[in-house]
Formats: sequence, structure tokens, C-alpha cells
Amino acid sequence: MSRNEEKQRSDIHARVTERIVADLEKGVRPWVQPWSAARAGGPVTRPLRHNGEPYSGMNVLLLWAEAMSHGFASPTWMTYRQASELGGQVRKGESGSLVVYAGQFTRTEVDARGDEVEKGIPFLKTYSVFNVEQIEDLPDRFYEPPTVVVDPVERIEHAERFFANTGAVIRHGGSQAYYSPVSDHIQMPPRSAFRDAASYVAVLAHEEVHWTARADRVGRDLSGYAKDKRERAMEELVAEIGSALVCADLGIVPETEPRPDHAAYVASWLTFLGNDTRGIFRAAAHAQRAVNFLHGLQPQSGMAREAA
Repeated sequence: MSRNEEKQRSDIHARVTERIVADLEKGVRPWVQPWSAARAGGPVTRPLRHNGEPYSGMNVLLLWAEAMSHGFASPTWMTYRQASELGGQVRKGESGSLVVYAGQFTRTEVDARGDEVEKGIPFLKTYSVFNVEQIEDLPDRFYEPPTVVVDPVERIEHAERFFANTGAVIRHGGSQAYYSPVSDHIQMPPRSAFRDAASYVAVLAHEEVHWTARADRVGRDLSGYAKDKRERAMEELVAEIGSALVCADLGIVPETEPRPDHAAYVASWLTFLGNDTRGIFRAAAHAQRAVNFLHGLQPQSGMAREAA
């Protein structure tokens, strides 16, 4: 990779990390938006592309943050060109929002023995998208409110089935929620200890993401969790982001009220991200892989996406 390419990637990582850090310093967890769409009667969802496909990984955080910042209720985003192809026009003066694309190209190199070998070179680039609320004259379907919003009770029942299908051992009792790698079980307080059913789902989703870490699942190394503050901060960031993704996929408003441990976690995340501009990208990618794994345990799963 050339110096210019490496500098460009570093600049992208730094720009995105600065945005995440700025939100955290204001007390805003950018993976937990205020869910204005849900309050307005719309569905809870990840950000969506123009074709209805959900964004994944880092781009979910970026677009949720943009939706919060600008007050967008619509989850749908598209490029200027996509809007034009659909007959729409971005309103004058509107600014696009940053999303990233991680890919890889192949380059032929000569190894130490003089043989030609194919080497994969990763790259990262950015492009701009606009929310449909910034665009005029799109087909009516982009502006119509959702015709079907699943009943809250049905959403909770669906979430219960989702977690049951993972096969994770879940025990109830005590006052703490945690995943025990030694016994490979999830411990949850009694349901009555939670403010509401959605809060229970959000916390269970957090612990289920921890549960995916074992080597025969997605294989995240938790050996340093108890003794290494940096590793602990990283894993808790993965679980936080993963929980928000799972909740969005299940149509559940995530845990918007900070838990008692969040203040300490936020402080650790600020330290972690301040020392590693690529940390949030790795955390989002790990979270997406964990969520994909959980979806893959569902009957007739339709979710098997790589982190974007």
C-alpha cells in the first residue's frame, strides 16, 4: 500500500472516530438513536439503502448518528445518482452524509523466491448519501408511512423465539446480567427487575453477543477480558453495538436509559478510541459478525451479511 493510500485510510478512520468520540463526550451513544420513527408510529429498523436492503457494521452507526443530528425519521438513504435515476432531486443546499466502503483488490507481487503471488490489498473509501427527507420528487413509496407496524406484544414474542433458537443457556436470578465463559451460560435478573419487556430484550441481546465469542461460534478471544482494560472496553463496545443491531432487526427499541455500568464503560471507550482510531471499525465489524451468527441460527435465516 502506498503512503498516500495509507494516509487516506488513516484520515477516514480518524474522521469517523472523532465523530463517535464527540457524541460519547456529549453523553450520546451513537448506536442508540432516539428512535423518533418508532415514536411516530414507524418501525424500528436499521438504516436502509434505496432498495430496502439494510446497511451493516460501521455504516449503521454513522447513519444513526446523522439521523439523530438532523432529526430524520425516515430510515432510507441513497446516493445523488441513485436519487436521479429514480426521478428525484436532492434539494439545493442539502449536505450528504458519510458512509464507508471496505473492499479488497488483488495485486501480483514477486516473493522472496522470485515467484509471482497474488496478494489481497484492503482499501477503504467514503461516499455520500442523502436521506429521502432531503430529496424531492422520488416515487411515492419513499414518502408513504409504513402500512404494517407489528404489535408490541408480537415483537416481544418474536424476540423470545429468536433467542430460544440460538440455543444459549439462559438462567434467571440475582441482580446482575452477564455471560460466563466458564459455564457457557447467560445469567439474567428476573424479568420483573426490568423496566419493561423491551429493556429485558436489549440486555439479553447484549449478553447473547458476548455468548457468540466462543471459538466454535465466531471466535473472539475473551482471555484478556478480566485483566486487560483495553480488551474489556473493546468487548463491551462489541456487545453494545451488537445489541443495538439485534434490537433494530427485531423491531425493538433498545435500552435507551443508561445502565449503572455505562458511565464506567463510556469512560473506558473514550480512552480506548482515543488511543486507536481503528478501534470503532473493528468493534462494529465484530458486532456485525456476531449478529450474523445469531441470525444464522434462526430457521430459514435471511440475514447473512458481511460488515460494510
